[in-house]
Amino acid sequence: MIGKAKAVVLNGFLDRGARFEGKLEFDDTFRIDGILKGTVISPRELVVGDGAVVEGEIRVARLAVSGTVRGVVFATERIEVHAGARVQAELHTPALTVEEGAIIQGPVETGPQVGKAPAEAPTAP
Repeated sequence: MIGKAKAVVLNGFLDRGARFEGKLEFDDTFRIDGILKGTVISPRELVVGDGAVVEGEIRVARLAVSGTVRGVVFATERIEVHAGARVQAELHTPALTVEEGAIIQGPVETGPQVGKAPAEAPTAP
């Protein structure tokens, strides 16, 4: 939509200086500016802010990275890697956007049918 801002519902926020270890599940948008080690699952969007570190498995619709991500990512819609971000992960997504100045290290799989975690993938007849 040109000229109209999309309303974002923020489910939660992990601020700088905060650390979380375990499994995080949320319904809308979650922003991390601290450190998270574990599993992240959501039908919507994860935002990894500048200075944030996320290590583990991420299964979301959309991922926006300005900080550091390490592990495995399954994004059913898209991954955006912004300038200054560092991604050391295996990426699976139908759409990937990488800004100049971002670093990606690891295998990348893209395409229209990519992004579902193995347990979610349809079985062949």
